Amino acid sequence: MMDLLKYSSRFLIFTFFLATIVCCNPGPDSYVKNMSFGGALGTSYSITYLTERELDIQSEIDSVFEVINHSMSTYIPDSDISKINNGDATVRVDQMFREVFELSQEVHANTNGYFDPTVGALVNAWGFGPGDIVKMDSSKVDSILQFVGLDKVRLNSDGTITKKDPRIFMDFNAIAKGYAIDRLAILLDQKDIGNYLIEVGGEIISKGENKIKNKSWIVGIDDPQIEEGRRLKLTLQLADKAMASSGNYRKFRVDSITGQKYVHTIDPKTGYTRDSQILAVSVIANSCAKADAYATAMMAMELPESKKVLNQQEELDAYIIYLEKDGEVAEFMTPGFKKLVVR
Repeated sequence: MMDLLKYSSRFLIFTFFLATIVCCNPGPDSYVKNMSFGGALGTSYSITYLTERELDIQSEIDSVFEVINHSMSTYIPDSDISKINNGDATVRVDQMFREVFELSQEVHANTNGYFDPTVGALVNAWGFGPGDIVKMDSSKVDSILQFVGLDKVRLNSDGTITKKDPRIFMDFNAIAKGYAIDRLAILLDQKDIGNYLIEVGGEIISKGENKIKNKSWIVGIDDPQIEEGRRLKLTLQLADKAMASSGNYRKFRVDSITGQKYVHTIDPKTGYTRDSQILAVSVIANSCAKADAYATAMMAMELPESKKVLNQQEELDAYIIYLEKDGEVAEFMTPGFKKLVVR
């Protein structure tokens, strides 16, 4: 079964920018290190949670992934979002779909439209989604842009979705992975587990600390310039926060005929794939869904625009790797992000 994030996310990006869990030494016997790991949402996941006794919640973890797939996977034909994309106006979406839709509206407004889940038709056409690849030119792009715009979709009070045009294709891949992490965190919170680290496809949320070492959870960010293998760009302490990363340094599609390279980030305003100065972005926020969405938006934005958003959204901190005009690699880091870096 092809599921939600077949290409390890939103076009998403990011096998090269995975945040990694740094291994820990054994600690006091009063804490048990429980781990769950495997594959879901088209990527891998790893969940570490510390308790006073051994605990197995694998079936409940699997249920979270299953419910999210049923609601928002564009790769599952009978999911709610697939039915809606295919023109079924009778579908009543669940609370999770509603929460993702409403957060998408919020981030869409705060980023001047650079985060837009209706970019799905363009994602498919450019060859980064479940739909058919289209030979793109200016007329094709202009015609597809008619179906892009979150303002053209309405969530009704009864849970149904109304689209101004039935050909509008919604795609939550750029936020659903982060939302899945948030739901997993809620699952652990409900079980009164106060110390955990959840990672899905490189996106992370933490709570409490590593009680086995009596210190904060330590995570790393991969260097996006390493094309083969992995090397950490930096490590940081992540306490009671979420972090999501996005980038296009490695993720691209090459036309088999022309040899032209198309990066996976798509500008919802122009309709074209974005070959920007931004190599990679990591965003820290209170929720992983929010970090996920803003990281995606900032890949399509120019650096000054991202800085403006960060100044307006006090909850957010970010680390952006970009190219100067002379081609040299440079970095921007908010003060809040800098405080978390382990020197």
